[in-house]
Amino acid sequence: MERLQKYLAECGIASRRKCEQLILDGKVKVNGVTIRELGVKVDPNMDVIEYNGKTVTKVKQNIYIVLNKPVGYITTVKDQFGRPSVLDLININDRVYPVGRLDYDTSGLLLLTNDGDLANKLMHPRHKIDKVYIAQIKGVPDKKKLDMFRNGLYIDNYKTAKAEIDILKIVNGDSIVKIVIHEGRNRQIRRMCELIGHPVLKLKRIKIGNLDIGNLKVGQWRYLAQHEIEYLKKL
Repeated sequence: MERLQKYLAECGIASRRKCEQLILDGKVKVNGVTIRELGVKVDPNMDVIEYNGKTVTKVKQNIYIVLNKPVGYITTVKDQFGRPSVLDLININDRVYPVGRLDYDTSGLLLLTNDGDLANKLMHPRHKIDKVYIAQIKGVPDKKKLDMFRNGLYIDNYKTAKAEIDILKIVNGDSIVKIVIHEGRNRQIRRMCELIGHPVLKLKRIKIGNLDIGNLKVGQWRYLAQHEIEYLKKL
């Protein structure tokens, strides 16, 4: 017996945290009964588990992909406005899903997998995995504003963890900065930059931990090498 959300993640439906939400939303059935609460345990050898009306089974092989996401793509499977999804760029038959999110107007490194356990670990803030971004921000922040950013800022009554920000160069009166965070709250970097009075003009993620985007062109993807997979699992 195992928890329903863990089994769904192992089937490649989504990360464990996302699977919990799918259960609460009533999108999962066990033996024909819609489940709307967490904590339910299932026996995959005996129970019939369905998601969106289709029976789910565990994946035969885990897949790990890195994509250089273009601006103008969402990182969810479906969008009410009909915008293109990053999954439209991945031409494989197997089901994979993004690990975390990059905003519609943010580009750069995005991991996709069907390994629910790894996805859950990489997204959970307690593991404090660094995510590195290059941003172009409006104007040039002074030391006081940089220190405000570094020490954490209040967003929706929550203080963000300490972060790193360094000015790399100044171009036409705007700043190119390197930012390192290990959280992934909704539009966090954009909101932090707005709070110090220097809104983001462009934003690109270049690294997760020691995994970098390398020479992948915008819109291109590749499978992770075995040593990269092992590195992520050891984080």
